[in-house]
Amino acid sequence: MHSEKPTLRDVAARAGVSLGTASNVLNNRGNVSDDTRQRVIRAAASLGYLLQPRSSSKGGLTVIGVIGKLTDGEPMNLNVFYSYVLAGIERECQQHQLSVMFANIEVDHINRPMRLPPMLLDRQVDGVLIVGAFLESTIHLIGSRVDFPVALVDGYAPGSGFDSVVTDNLNGAFAAVEYLIRAGHTRIGLVGCEMDGYPSVRERRKGYLRALKHHKIDQDYIEESPLTRQGGCEGTLALLKRSPEITAIFACNDEVAQGVYDAAEQLGRTIPQELSVIGFDDIDHSRALAPALTTMRVDKMLLGMLAVRHLKDRAENPARPALSTSVSTVLIPRDSVFRLPR
Repeated sequence: MHSEKPTLRDVAARAGVSLGTASNVLNNRGNVSDDTRQRVIRAAASLGYLLQPRSSSKGGLTVIGVIGKLTDGEPMNLNVFYSYVLAGIERECQQHQLSVMFANIEVDHINRPMRLPPMLLDRQVDGVLIVGAFLESTIHLIGSRVDFPVALVDGYAPGSGFDSVVTDNLNGAFAAVEYLIRAGHTRIGLVGCEMDGYPSVRERRKGYLRALKHHKIDQDYIEESPLTRQGGCEGTLALLKRSPEITAIFACNDEVAQGVYDAAEQLGRTIPQELSVIGFDDIDHSRALAPALTTMRVDKMLLGMLAVRHLKDRAENPARPALSTSVSTVLIPRDSVFRLPR
């Protein structure tokens, strides 16, 4: 964060665009490419730029705070997946003439918050969206410090009473593994999950196991590894060393899948002929891999848009029960899955 209030000129400079282009994006005007729009939104988020409303809104909401996580020096808003979530939040706020204020919570090595952002403590916002996976205790802490609506985006806090928008990870993973099975694979590995990892990834692990059981495949091949490219590479190397008979791998996200590609190259196994790979999320680089990655698409912008709608409805109907919306995934078949001969 800057010590002084960031300006539109700061956003334009950070995004590498003209002042007029930055203004058009942040005011939802003009014909601007998706790539440019993403760069401007990410720049505004990283600077903590406040998008000004054109008029006041109904339901007591004027300014929405968006809270991400700052881990290992890298803010959530630089993450490719969440940059689209933030763009969806921004687009929906423009539709409802709401301002957006971005902030990151710095967490320690075990994911505990170091401090809460001033916008919460100083009552600078009328509602809060918590984006991404936080410890449940952190979410409850934020909820205890505020007296305005809170909603979770790709986050979990059972019993909190907060509205949430999540991906249907279990059924998405089931569909991914079933796609491999229908292509003739029965020796399928899982890489990129940890038992104490994010709830979303644990759901993908359940979906993997459920698909195997549904198709009466008794043998599973699971290598616990971090949800990173390096983790995917190291996990795949270990898994294939232990079980070289594996013909396909379900990677818990596309970054992990890229690590699977790295490992296959090191081992001299050709994708997809000698190792089929399917990912999850459909982030930008997945189609640029060689071969292009088959994956499960998550509508990341829709996650953000629905979260704003939940928050707005909560402000207008504070006594209604908590809602949790699950967004389905879509299979995107490309070139990384080989159909085995019957």
